[in-house]
Amino acid sequence: MIRRPTYIRFEILRTLRNWRFMIFSLAFPLVLFITVAASNRNAQLGGISLPLYYMTGMAAWGTMSAVIAGGSRIGAERSVGWTRQMRTTPLSSGVYFATKVLCGYLLALLSIACLYIAGISLGVRLSGEEWLTMTALILIGLIPFAVLGILLGHVLTVDSMGPAMGGITALLALFGGAWGPFATSGALHTFVQLLPSYWLVQAGATALGGGGWPLKAWIVMIVWTAVLVWVSTRVYQRDTARV
Repeated sequence: MIRRPTYIRFEILRTLRNWRFMIFSLAFPLVLFITVAASNRNAQLGGISLPLYYMTGMAAWGTMSAVIAGGSRIGAERSVGWTRQMRTTPLSSGVYFATKVLCGYLLALLSIACLYIAGISLGVRLSGEEWLTMTALILIGLIPFAVLGILLGHVLTVDSMGPAMGGITALLALFGGAWGPFATSGALHTFVQLLPSYWLVQAGATALGGGGWPLKAWIVMIVWTAVLVWVSTRVYQRDTARV
């Protein structure tokens, strides 16, 4: 019998020991942030200081990679029949998926903490309320990506998992403006504002002064989450029915 606390502890330890996920969600964003921001401390980007913008952009990229990566573990476990075996135990599907999301968020928090420390060392200065607002917006903004990871874990093969997830995360980060504003006006700007990654990157700018996302951002997040949850549920039910 698999006990819930034992399973959760096992998944957390396995996540922290996976060096590939640590590199993509922690090391790459941190190194890129320091490389760009260190020599541009006094520059402006997107209407705010470049270190703050890039800190939030790299946090968006790193945390998206962290929570979506949970899907690759689901795909790998499906390929060896582990998920089928799990269904014969008292462990519920809800606990199984919630643990994957929890591990993704744990890695995301580590990425955020490392980038915040680096940001402060490079001159990022915010009030306590602004730090809390920005962090809360990032964590809320990760919800649709966590669901996306679960969805991808049920539709991709093990061989296609890495390239597909890396490509999807990079495109979302690019369109969202993680490495700099992708578009500032016109139809393209309207398009990127419909992506949850855009508002994830904007968490730093909207937190200035203790503010938050506009109504449009909340609608985008809710719609994306609802659609992804619906699709993921259908895919999971179809996958379960084949067993």
